[in-house]
Amino acid sequence: MSEETVHDGSCFCGAVKFTLTGEPEAMAYCHCDSCRHWSAGPVSAFTLWKPEALQIIEGSDKIADFEKNPNSEDETIQSRRKWCTVCGGHIYTEHPAMGLVDVPAAVISRFDFVPLFHVHYQETVHRIVDGLPKFRDLPKEAGGSGQTLPELA
Repeated sequence: MSEETVHDGSCFCGAVKFTLTGEPEAMAYCHCDSCRHWSAGPVSAFTLWKPEALQIIEGSDKIADFEKNPNSEDETIQSRRKWCTVCGGHIYTEHPAMGLVDVPAAVISRFDFVPLFHVHYQETVHRIVDGLPKFRDLPKEAGGSGQTLPELA
C-alpha cells in the first residue's frame, strides 16, 4: 500500500491553512482577463484538483468568497473565488462546470509546479516562449476548441 502525497498550503498571513492530497489533475498558466485581474499579475499559474483533495485544516471561519458571474447561463465562466478575510490572500477557486478546484501554485508550500500548457492565450498581455502548447481558449478535454496559437516572441 502506497501513501498518497500531502501538500501543505496557506493564505498570505497563514490564518487559513489547507492540505491537498494526491497530485493535481493539471498544472498550467492562464492568460484570461479574469485570472489576470484576480491574481494582479500578467499571468496566473494554476493547479487543478478534485474537490475532495482539498481540506481546510485551520481558519475555515476566515474564508470569504466571490462569484463574478452567478447568473450567467454559460456555466464554463461560473466560478467561486475564495480568500482569507484577515489578509486578503487567495486560497482557491471552485469551478463547478469542471468539477475541480483551482489552487494557485504560489500558495502551495514547497510545491514542484510543472506546467503542461497555457490557456486563453488569445488574451495574453505577456508572451511566454517556453515551448508549451498555447491554447486559444481551453483544450478540447476541458470543453474548449482545442485550437493552439503560435508561440511568438
